[in-house]
Amino acid sequence: MKLSDEALAAPHGDSGSTEFQYKLAWVRSYLKKTNALQNSERGVWSLTEVGDKMTEKDAREVFTRVRAQLRDKKKLQRVRSDSVNDGLDAEELEEENWVERLLKTIGALPSAGFERLAQRLLRESGFTKVEVTGRPSDGGIDGIGVLRMNLVSFQVLFQCKKWKGSVGAPVVRDFRGAMVGRADKGLIITTGTFTADARCEATRDGAPTIDLVDGETLCQLLRERRLGVSVQLVEQIAVDPDFFQAI
Repeated sequence: MKLSDEALAAPHGDSGSTEFQYKLAWVRSYLKKTNALQNSERGVWSLTEVGDKMTEKDAREVFTRVRAQLRDKKKLQRVRSDSVNDGLDAEELEEENWVERLLKTIGALPSAGFERLAQRLLRESGFTKVEVTGRPSDGGIDGIGVLRMNLVSFQVLFQCKKWKGSVGAPVVRDFRGAMVGRADKGLIITTGTFTADARCEATRDGAPTIDLVDGETLCQLLRERRLGVSVQLVEQIAVDPDFFQAI
């Protein structure tokens, strides 16, 4: 779409996500409702055969088609229970809501608290000797940890950015400069997002790769490790008519 970094980085309210990410979530939802997209697992989306054959004209009609389906669904819901649903499915709405709530909670932490949260997350993710340094004269390095992979270990420096906006390429470059000669790997964790230039800079040829964790990824990692996030499973009860017929 050739959007500028400014357009891609524009925040969506106080949610911690960008306006582009917010609208993209709706796009994915609408395409999924028309069987043009499938979601095989969390964060993984792919075109179906229907989506692959979709023309630009078909794509522009998706919104109208889905809205018509929603109107029909509303009418049926009113007949059944007078309940009204709109837009995203309930599951998708909840996915958006808990991430937004979690980012607001993390955003209320002091900087030192966010650094300690990153420390805990790294420990739970298999790092050892994770220490928070956070010295003002340390070139933006907030801590260091050791990650063991089979028979080898890597020293990893990390930086925490409790931002609502987007982290740009200059931050990545400065962090790389600070870590040269001190560690094998670098990691930047933010509650916001990263610009396209920042992601390109992080994987630039000829320079040490720096891994980036944005706000949404941070929330998913906390959820997977049950750090400040609990997942409640809803019990569904079904009646088996065959059981009673066999009596």
